[in-house]
Amino acid sequence: MTDAPKAMTDLIDLMARLPGLGPRSARRAVLHLIKKRGQLMGPLAEAMAQVSATARECLNCGNIGTTDICEICQSEKRGNGMICVVEDVADLWAMERSAQFKGRYHVLGGTLSALDAIGPDELRIPKLLDRIASEQISEVILALSATIDGQTTAHYIADQLPGVTVTSLAQGVPVGGELDYLDDGTITAALKARRAL
Repeated sequence: MTDAPKAMTDLIDLMARLPGLGPRSARRAVLHLIKKRGQLMGPLAEAMAQVSATARECLNCGNIGTTDICEICQSEKRGNGMICVVEDVADLWAMERSAQFKGRYHVLGGTLSALDAIGPDELRIPKLLDRIASEQISEVILALSATIDGQTTAHYIADQLPGVTVTSLAQGVPVGGELDYLDDGTITAALKARRAL
């Protein structure tokens, strides 16, 4: 793009790297931000700087917060012996939106994938096993995507946990579906209808 100043084309190129935005969508977004720079661009830049300076990954579960141990892990009310395993933070936030799960979480950081050479050690599976042993976990809920990799990961984790009740989300989660795209009612129904693996 040669018809805009370099600073603007650089911003468009950066925006185009975001999920769901291609070059055209990024261009429209940047033009909108420029038109509304007093109401949007300044506050957006400040919010991005604030998040960049304060965001950190929870050392315990992998959630994103502003402290080394997130509020969920710190809450004594959430230490009820249940841990919900999710692929990424977006899935954790989707579960939290439903306001149905009152235990703690563990973010794997992805799923097992032989094609991409992602094994248990590339994910946070060893940390999960340590947590289950040290936090007296009685039930592990596997809230993983209903994809081949998600189900492979679920079965692998279940095999590592003899003597622990392992359940998975059931009703309402479509095959091939991803948690982050589900509505709150579907997540609530799936959580209530979980079943043993």
